[in-house]
Amino acid sequence: MGDTSALDFKEGKDMQGIPWERLNYTRDQYRQMRLKEYKNYKNLTRSRSGLEQECKQVERKDIFYDFYLSTRAVKSTIVHFQLRNLLWPTSKHDVYLVQNYSVMHWSALLQRGREVLNVAGRLAPTQYVDKPRVAFCTNLTGDDNSTTNAVDIYQAPNGATRVMAANNDCVVRTFDAERYTLLTQFTFPWSVNSTSVSPDGKLLAVLGDSTECVIADPQSGKAMATLRGHQDYSFSSAWHADGRVLATGNQDGTCRLWDARSLSEPLAVLKGRIGAVRGLRFSPGGRFLDAAEAADFVHVYDAAAGYVGREQEVELFGEVAGAAFSPDDEALFVSVADRTYGGLLEFRRRRAFGYLDSCFF
Repeated sequence: MGDTSALDFKEGKDMQGIPWERLNYTRDQYRQMRLKEYKNYKNLTRSRSGLEQECKQVERKDIFYDFYLSTRAVKSTIVHFQLRNLLWPTSKHDVYLVQNYSVMHWSALLQRGREVLNVAGRLAPTQYVDKPRVAFCTNLTGDDNSTTNAVDIYQAPNGATRVMAANNDCVVRTFDAERYTLLTQFTFPWSVNSTSVSPDGKLLAVLGDSTECVIADPQSGKAMATLRGHQDYSFSSAWHADGRVLATGNQDGTCRLWDARSLSEPLAVLKGRIGAVRGLRFSPGGRFLDAAEAADFVHVYDAAAGYVGREQEVELFGEVAGAAFSPDDEALFVSVADRTYGGLLEFRRRRAFGYLDSCFF
């Protein structure tokens, strides 16, 4: 089973290379089976009877990004089933992802993957400082419950680069990226699964093992607002480039959009198809929002249309390890963790000249 190109896909090949003609069911039949049988993980078993009424109905017929390539040369692996932000593009030709105990780099130009960093083995800071490409390494805590759930790199209001780590020990820690010194640490009443700082560096969204999300001051940790409405634990968040809209993703299967100027009620509630919304990314230009479910679906919403007007639904089979846009908005990458059909999917921004871009760009 080799890679699948845009031309292969146009000629009828499945984008993941699944040989439906040799299986006992069609793609559509298997999709219906998945929709009926997939069990979304829940931490809370409370009734969600009113959730459907909150959600906006969105037409899923648009195509903003055309399929370009899928490769099995690099395959993401998921260590913890709830943590899925395991992919990051640095250009439309370069993407980094997690594979086993390594950070891998995929070059779309060279069509080749390579290992960048291997972190297998016991963490020993004194050993790792001399490891190639490692500038700093430390234990965040000696707590037994010390999983680092998320890392956010952002610019402080003074222009300095900060590294923020969200930990299962309920603590959010901020480091200076130049000196690697611990600047602040704030404790919350629950394990922290996701943090994201607004583009101006003045608002911090903190989400975790709670139905509530906290908006805090990144400098002091002081709570400024509490977002209510989700019905399970949250694992993803993202800010729009203008700093006005915050997106939060939850195991209740929804993404909520909040106006930073009025946080009492969400702007909109967007529902997925099959499971928890475990990954959220705005395109750097602010035009699109991608919401990655735990499996099978990645939704691309048009922010310019108010999110509820237009949507592209990327449909696949397998656990989604991560989804993100390239810095120029020209590419969307989706990583699928599956023993047989896992790999990296690449989509290119649709232009007026249509499919030719996907075939020959």
